[in-house]
Amino acid sequence: MTADERAIRELVDTWMAASTAGDTAKVLSLMTDDVVFMVPGMEPFGKAEFAAASASQAGMRIDGTARIVELQVLGDWAFIRNYIDISVTPPGATQAVRRAGYTLTLLHRDAGGRWLLARDANFVDVKK
Repeated sequence: MTADERAIRELVDTWMAASTAGDTAKVLSLMTDDVVFMVPGMEPFGKAEFAAASASQAGMRIDGTARIVELQVLGDWAFIRNYIDISVTPPGATQAVRRAGYTLTLLHRDAGGRWLLARDANFVDVKK
């Protein structure tokens, strides 16, 4: 495994740990400023919209895993295909909503050598 592959895997692990901890600031620090997210049923959105959505979900418990299925580094760009399986429990709820599916993510290495999430197509759906 190369240093770039290791750094990208660490980014995914950090993202998941920060999401579980409710650390939105940490998650935001793992994105480029011009990040674009694409999810079913919504127009593409960026970092500000991600932050606002995260703030509206305060108090939700999130737990899950992300398994990298494919990782390719292409210079200062890389892509990963992840399988994500998460459970989200709203405040006061006793039952979690479970979502699972694939994402296709483009990452970009910044001038300081850090890998950041730049584009994300998320196909995670309610798991029955």
